[in-house]
Amino acid sequence: MHHSSVREIRTRLLFLLTRAFVTVLFLSLFFFLTIFSYFLTSPSSNFSPPFTGVLQGYYIGHGNWDGVESAFESNSELKSLSTLLLDKEQRIILDRITDSVSTAGSSYEIQHGDIMFPLNVQGEKIGSLVVSSLSVQARLGLVRGVIFPAGIVSSILAFFLVVVAILLIRRYINPLADVIYAARAVADGKFDTRISSEGPQDLRSLSDNFNEMASSLERNDRERRDMLADIAHELRTPLTIIRGRLEGIVDGVYAADSGQVSLALEQTYLLERLVDDLRLLTLAETRQLHFEKKSVDLAKLAQHTIDLFSAQAREKNIALSLEKGNGDFILELDPQRTEQVIGNLIGNALRYIPEGSKVWLTLEKTAESIRLFVNDNGPGVPAEDLPFLFDRFWRKDKSRSRISGGTGLGLAITKQLVEAQGGTISAHNLDESGLQIQIILKTK
Repeated sequence: MHHSSVREIRTRLLFLLTRAFVTVLFLSLFFFLTIFSYFLTSPSSNFSPPFTGVLQGYYIGHGNWDGVESAFESNSELKSLSTLLLDKEQRIILDRITDSVSTAGSSYEIQHGDIMFPLNVQGEKIGSLVVSSLSVQARLGLVRGVIFPAGIVSSILAFFLVVVAILLIRRYINPLADVIYAARAVADGKFDTRISSEGPQDLRSLSDNFNEMASSLERNDRERRDMLADIAHELRTPLTIIRGRLEGIVDGVYAADSGQVSLALEQTYLLERLVDDLRLLTLAETRQLHFEKKSVDLAKLAQHTIDLFSAQAREKNIALSLEKGNGDFILELDPQRTEQVIGNLIGNALRYIPEGSKVWLTLEKTAESIRLFVNDNGPGVPAEDLPFLFDRFWRKDKSRSRISGGTGLGLAITKQLVEAQGGTISAHNLDESGLQIQIILKTK
C-alpha cells in the first residue's frame, strides 16, 4: 500500500484545519450580521443610529425644533429616508413621508413596520424620529453606518487571527504529521523509525512515548528473531546427533547395541530439558507462571539446596558452603521456585569453575531486604559480557557443547523467577577473582 509522504500529510491536515476554521469564521460572521441587523432595525430596538445625533445636536443648538428641516436636508442619510419627527408627546413636528396625509401638530399612532428612535438630551426626552416601513435592502442601508466600520475592524482582526491561527496550526501540524507518518512506517515493519520532539508539551510527550514504543517494538522484534535463531541452532545439534546415530545403525555403520541407543537417548533427554526450559521461561516472561507463596526460611532452603549438590561438588573437589549472619531469614516466597533459583546458580558455578575451587553462599539481612550472594573463585566473566549473562542461550565459552554446558537457559529462567517474586538479580566480578551473583528480596 502506498503511504503519503510527510509533506503530503502536513498539507492535507493544514488544509482540513484551515477550511474548518474559515467555515466557522464565515458562519459566525453571517450569524452576527443577521442577528445584528435584525435587532438593530426592529421597532423595539433602543439603538440610536448616527443621524439621530444630528437631530439632537440641532435641538441643543437652537433650543427647539424650529427650522429643523434644514438638518434633514444637510444629512444624506436623513434626506434619503421617509421619516416623521415627533415631539415628546408624539405630535408631528415634521412629516417627510411621501404621499402622507398627516398634518403638523396632530398626534401620530405608530404603524406596523415603523421604526422609532427616541431623541434625548441630558436624559430628558425631546422627541422621536419615526422611520416608515422599509425593505430588507433599506434596513441594511440604515445600519451600514455602523456595520461598515465594524466590518472593517472585524476584517482586520480576522486577518490577524487567521495569520496567528495558521502559525499555531503549523506548530501542531508538523509534529502530528511526523507521528502519523512514523506510525505508518512502524505498521509496515520499520521499527527503527524515530521522530523528533517538537511542538507543545503534550505533543513532545506523544513523540517521546512513540519513540519508546518503537524502541520496544524494535527490541522485541530483534529478540524474537534472535530467539528463533537460537532455538533452531540449539535443536539442530541434538537432532543431528540422534539422526546420525539412527542412520548409522540402519546403514550398519554402528552396531544396534545399548551403547549406541544410549547416546541417542541422551540427546532426547537434552531435547526434553530444552523444551521444558523454553516453556518455563515463556510462562515466566509472560507472568503466567503460578507461584504458591508461603513463609520460607531462606537459610534452611539454601542449605537444603547445597546438600543436593554436595555429591556433584565432591566429584570436582569443589568446596560448597553457606555463610549467614545473625537473625532470621523468613520471607514470603514460592519454595519450589526459589530452590530452583538457588539450584540454577550453584549448578552454573559448579559447571564453569575448575576443580579444586570453592563456591560459597552468603546471606545478609537489612532493614528492608534479605540479600543472597552466590560466589565462586573461578575465572569470572569479562566485564563486557556481564550485561548478557542472563540472556537466553548466552554462554561465556561459545564453543562449549550443550552436554557440558546445559541448555543455556538456566540464568535467564533464574532472572525471571526472581523478578516475578518482586526481587532483583545482578552479577559482578569479585575483586580478587571469581563471579558473584546477588539476589535482593524485599521483606516489606
